[in-house]
Amino acid sequence: MPNDLFEGVDYFQLDDLLTTEHKLIRDTVRQFVKQEISPIIEEYAQKAETPKHLIKGLAEIGAFGPTIPVEYGGGGLDNIAYGLIMQEIERGDSGIRSLVSVQGSLVMYPIYTFGSEEQRRKYLPKLGSGEMIGCFGLTEPDHGSDPGSMITNIKDKGDHYLLNGAKMWISNSPFADIAVVWAKDEEGKIRGLIVERGMEGFSTPETHGKWSLRASATGELVFDNVRVPKENIFPEIKGLRGPLSCLSTARYGISWGALGAAMDCYDTALRYTQQRKQFGKPIAGFQLQQKKLAEMITEITKAQLLVWRLGVLKNENKATPAQISMAKRNNVAMALDVARDARQMLGGMGITGEYSIMRHMMNLESVVTYEGTHDIHLLITGADITGIDAFK
Repeated sequence: MPNDLFEGVDYFQLDDLLTTEHKLIRDTVRQFVKQEISPIIEEYAQKAETPKHLIKGLAEIGAFGPTIPVEYGGGGLDNIAYGLIMQEIERGDSGIRSLVSVQGSLVMYPIYTFGSEEQRRKYLPKLGSGEMIGCFGLTEPDHGSDPGSMITNIKDKGDHYLLNGAKMWISNSPFADIAVVWAKDEEGKIRGLIVERGMEGFSTPETHGKWSLRASATGELVFDNVRVPKENIFPEIKGLRGPLSCLSTARYGISWGALGAAMDCYDTALRYTQQRKQFGKPIAGFQLQQKKLAEMITEITKAQLLVWRLGVLKNENKATPAQISMAKRNNVAMALDVARDARQMLGGMGITGEYSIMRHMMNLESVVTYEGTHDIHLLITGADITGIDAFK
């Protein structure tokens, strides 16, 4: 694989909108990706294995729970810093960003936001340090875009809850130490609880044969009369508001992350076409190649402006779930378009592991589906502007 020569994509001088701390954080993560992820990621993707040896380093650069307060093991950073971290990690690989997103947005965030003080103290520092890895159980075999119809359930047995059901398409599940699980109680209310590996009746079979996110471990969560202590349930939150707020946090990170994948594909295509000669000159000098490159940088720049503004709104607690949906949908679709055009520009070399483009393209086919599909996010926007839910 060629050396990772990426230096950034900033056509509209957006660095001027970032603080010195933002740029330091971004550059630190960028260097980590260059040194630790880029040299090995193709090998791990080819053999469909998660490079778990990266977990310690990811924790050290503050990738786990960047916005969680420092006293609980997080980074105490703002949402733009969080976004930049996701951008740089996904430039390396969407699967590694998935591992990080789940840990911070879907495990640490709900424990911090909805958990008891005892739960925060018990789990968050170990999650932040990477000593413990978590996963998030919402999607079921028969209930994806409609999580409110879940059948996973808990029954009150006095000193504990009895948990039964199954979750599917769960990142990190094969090696996670804990799972944040959403289940219906006997009143039909959705509750969140923390399930620990080793609890009798809890298993995490791995999903094999994926063409996408091959460096990310995916599996199921199976609950067969699992006894969960009452102190493991989130004390107050009930209903879909809990899991959906977690998804909004994760979707925000994805909107930045997909941008990183697009940047990498664009950068690769630009460098390749400047070096590759046909008909006596670099192919970057031909009109159709310049058209593709110009469209790529235009769409990337628009996406950068979108997430920067969204980050400002999120820092001010003004970002709505619908705004986050728009950014996630737009930026992932944009990244897929960039990846497909970049692949064509490299010709046959574009399908090989010598370059990152085909891996990004396959990964993004999962990113466009998880955390709310492309079409569901479109309908979220439609409902927001018309006041009418089209999916109910």
